[in-house]
Amino acid sequence: MRRLVVVGSVTGAPGVTTTALATAGAWPPEADGGVRPVVVEADVSGGDLMIRFGLPAAPSLLDVAAAAGQPYPGSLLGAVSELPCGVRVVVAVPGRGPCREAVRLLAGEGGRRVLLGDDHDRGTVLLDVGRLSEDVEPLLAAADQMVLVTRGGAEPLTHVSACDLDAHACAVRLTLAVVGPCPYPAAEIAHTLGIQRVLFLPWDAKSVAAMNSAKPGALRTSGLRPAPLVIAARMLARQLAGLQQSGSGTGRMDGDRETEGNGSLLAGRGRTGRVHVPGVEESGT
Repeated sequence: MRRLVVVGSVTGAPGVTTTALATAGAWPPEADGGVRPVVVEADVSGGDLMIRFGLPAAPSLLDVAAAAGQPYPGSLLGAVSELPCGVRVVVAVPGRGPCREAVRLLAGEGGRRVLLGDDHDRGTVLLDVGRLSEDVEPLLAAADQMVLVTRGGAEPLTHVSACDLDAHACAVRLTLAVVGPCPYPAAEIAHTLGIQRVLFLPWDAKSVAAMNSAKPGALRTSGLRPAPLVIAARMLARQLAGLQQSGSGTGRMDGDRETEGNGSLLAGRGRTGRVHVPGVEESGT
């Protein structure tokens, strides 16, 4: 069966789709028997990639949802498109209404069977759920791993600390991906939030532009030194593929150097280990 990795955020728009695409693009070729991963847009608010890359309305997430409702669910691969950067995706249509219903079907037993496939299916599905909601809770429970994407300031990290991941049985399978500048060391974030694995993803505008380019293979670097986002995404991909054990699992990737930040994270709040999925009260944060 395929490996299922849920990629999402607690609040805001910290770069979930960019993280999923970069991770898929950096997926190690030796993993999963050489089968490339598939990014599935499963955001109840609607998809972005169809418009961004000028893709047709079909195939899409709606086809996967339709297959999930059949007595014998079809193949996920029948709805796959390939982006110019070489990443395989199942895109979602714009609009909250159809996408929310599609995600609801995807979270059911039939939808999970389509995502995971049969015993002989290999590979990894990176499920881009956008902001976490009650609609995706069954998918969180079924996931092998979860990547929670956040910005590195005190406010977004406080939102992470206010949520309850333990209630969704995914705390031990969680990697916190901190996008952009962050004044706090990874080890302090991990200790304060009770999260074992923290990885920093630099905001690399050139790599993001290349990934969104219509030019085939634009994300690949021709020089000897890969872009910072590519390096960090490669580390995250190897970790998710089970090819890298990095001790405590914490670190910052700036270019190819691991560094530590400065500052004191959420002073006075203590260790909470809480990460709430929707429906959570955030007024006290």
